[in-house]
Amino acid sequence: MSGKWLIGVDIGGTTTKIAFIRDYGEIIEKWEIPTDNKNQGKSITINISQSIKQKLVEHQMKIDQIRGIGVGAPGPANIETGIMENTPNLAWHDHYPLRELLENETGLPVIINNDANCAALGEMWKGAGEGAKDLVCVTLGTGVGGGVIANGKVVQGVHGAAGEIGHITSIPKGGAPCNCGKNGCLETIASATGIVRLALERVKNPLNRCQNGLTLLYQQNGTFTAEDVFDLARAGDKIAQDVLDEVSFHLGFALANIANTLNPHKLIIGGGVSKAGNILLKPLKDYVQKFSFPPVAASTELTLAKLGNSAGVIGAAWMVKNSTF
Repeated sequence: MSGKWLIGVDIGGTTTKIAFIRDYGEIIEKWEIPTDNKNQGKSITINISQSIKQKLVEHQMKIDQIRGIGVGAPGPANIETGIMENTPNLAWHDHYPLRELLENETGLPVIINNDANCAALGEMWKGAGEGAKDLVCVTLGTGVGGGVIANGKVVQGVHGAAGEIGHITSIPKGGAPCNCGKNGCLETIASATGIVRLALERVKNPLNRCQNGLTLLYQQNGTFTAEDVFDLARAGDKIAQDVLDEVSFHLGFALANIANTLNPHKLIIGGGVSKAGNILLKPLKDYVQKFSFPPVAASTELTLAKLGNSAGVIGAAWMVKNSTF
């Protein structure tokens, strides 16, 4: 078994990442294919299977030289039944039999999980959490995802929805509407889209009449990105710095309370927004320290993820490595 390759799959709303991985975690090859959401996403598993089979031919590998396939997908996953409970980003119907369909297409055993859980497992195995058995991984991208690992195992919850950190209610009264149907979720503040929303509210406020960098950028282009907000905050732009402080406050408050509940070894921040680096990490650390129970603050480390967009496929492969199928 130890010589067999592992396959990791990370299904996203736009692209699907696939990788061949050795049983000690080295990526042999990683590639992407478009995620076809048309026709209720019925082609997604077919396209994954065809792509894997084509790559196996290129590598002159036979099906019996593969241990299995691990898959991460956005939404609550029932790892016992192999069913995705709710995946609106992929247009699948509720209770979608992902494992059964992909096993039928590939002829290989399959194990599934939530994509953020896979990213957490990847960081635990080969990334910023290497050596830690208790950690929380938060991915800040278009949305906010989360994975909780306790004693080396993912906390799934009764419905597979544990670790939905993005849907912690950050603003209990009012707050912006979230795609989940609630208002005031952390995702509406700490995601890339949330950061842009906060900045646009300030730029459009008639009380902010000064010609700051964000206002000028908005006047020139009609929009800006979360990356622009961080870049201008570094340059001293007052509005950008105010947005950064608000984001750090809400995210730091949520992370501190998660840490107070779990006392993990590490809190790991990943996703595209984490590329902001220290300008986000420093104020975030300050707020986590401020709101954490002192023994928790002294024992829990806040750090940036290391694996980038490979975390999901590596974590999915880890599930295969440690599965008895």
